[in-house]
Amino acid sequence: MLSTQTSEIRPATTTLQSSSMEAGRQRQGRLWSNLKEVCDLLHIPAASSIANEELLFQHVQFKTGQRIHTIGQPFDTLYIVNSGFLKTVLIDEYGNEQVLSFPMKSDMLGVDGIHTRHYSSEAVALSDCDLILLPFKKLTALGRIHLELENMMYGVMSRELVREQAMIGMLGALSAEARVARFLVALSDRFAQMGYSSKLFNLRMTRHEIGSYLGLTLETVSRTLSAFNEIGLISVDQRTIGIKDVEALKTLRRLPPSRTRGKPAGRTKASETAPPSQLLAAL
Repeated sequence: MLSTQTSEIRPATTTLQSSSMEAGRQRQGRLWSNLKEVCDLLHIPAASSIANEELLFQHVQFKTGQRIHTIGQPFDTLYIVNSGFLKTVLIDEYGNEQVLSFPMKSDMLGVDGIHTRHYSSEAVALSDCDLILLPFKKLTALGRIHLELENMMYGVMSRELVREQAMIGMLGALSAEARVARFLVALSDRFAQMGYSSKLFNLRMTRHEIGSYLGLTLETVSRTLSAFNEIGLISVDQRTIGIKDVEALKTLRRLPPSRTRGKPAGRTKASETAPPSQLLAAL
């Protein structure tokens, strides 16, 4: 049985018909996906021992602001993001949020519930989302029969863990400006992987949420984005970010002092035309 939060949000068709023709029609309507489609979304090879039509997985739509699962809720389902943007958070006893991740297309949610059989974080939709449900009992039963599928799913979970470890390492080693820079680069890369522009995109999360994720204050994030805009690394128009010098963002360690960012009176013509990456390297 699906969790309470999941069962309250029903797709247009709520029951799976027995005939393969009806199931196929529903799948074409993006209400159901077969195993091959799920594997393609996760960027893993499909298990060759399982026929495409053997098993179908339900899609569920969530509106902006809706919760997919809450802290302490009994665990029974993994979720794969088919479209949309989310955040996962920890919430302390005083109601303060700590953002853990910003899942998007091809990411898996709910892995933190496997150990204790209760979700240890909360997942919230930052935009309208379409998620594919993977009932954990069904997944483990398949894994016992098809070891290749089990190994690939472990690989997906490991991929999520490696990403989280990389973020922890970044928080401990980089300056505030470098954290924001690497965050923008990571977003740019993810948008490119999803087939969108890596140079111009909208931030689905607020500056406060970015700060929570990076261990920074709202003011620091806003100030850093403004500074990046000022020296020509990015353009900022409310939530729309334009990447102008991705190489400089990748290698940036610290910003120059604010008093040196303007154009000095004696700046040479060569320095006026130098890209931001060269100007930062010279500091």
